[in-house]
Formats: sequence, C-alpha cells, structure tokens
Amino acid sequence: MIARHWHGRVRAADADTYHTYLLRTGVPDLRATPGNRGVYVLRRIEGAEAHFVLISLWESRDAIRAFAGEDLERARYYPEDATYLLELEPTVTHYDVLTSP
Repeated sequence: MIARHWHGRVRAADADTYHTYLLRTGVPDLRATPGNRGVYVLRRIEGAEAHFVLISLWESRDAIRAFAGEDLERARYYPEDATYLLELEPTVTHYDVLTSP
C-alpha cells in the first residue's frame, strides 16, 4: 500500500469552511477512485493559520495515477482551492506503508 501526503495552509478563520469544502470536493473524489483504500483529513491551527494534511491510502501507483494523472508527484487542485489556500503547494509526497491497522 502507498500513502499519498498533501499539505495546505488556510487562514485560521477559514478552517471550518475549508474543511466543509474538502468534504464536498477532494475527499469524495479520492474515495470514488478505484484502488483508494481510505482518506484521512488532519488539521492543526497555529495562530492565524490552519494547516491541513490529507493522507490517502492506495493499493498501487496505477491507482494513484487514475486520480492524479501521469505526474504522480504533482498536487491535484480544484479551481476553488485558490479561494482558500494561502499557496498552492506544487507537490505531494508518497510513502510505502509497511504496516496497516
């Protein structure tokens, strides 16, 4: 299994709204992609900013490719993301999952 790790920052005042937005857009798209084995949304508020981490679990690189396209390391964004995110981080990180729950 492979874990795909994405990080984004929003204003702390927008944290709840952005979380709701993620639950309408990226999270359902991730879950609907064949080969997706789960999605976790993490949030940490630090002062005026909220950090979000999405960790999605995949059965293979081919499954990730079905979601992300040919460039597996490139982050996938929706047009409305620019409304919330303080910057559009260009890449994601992948990890081999050595044990699972």
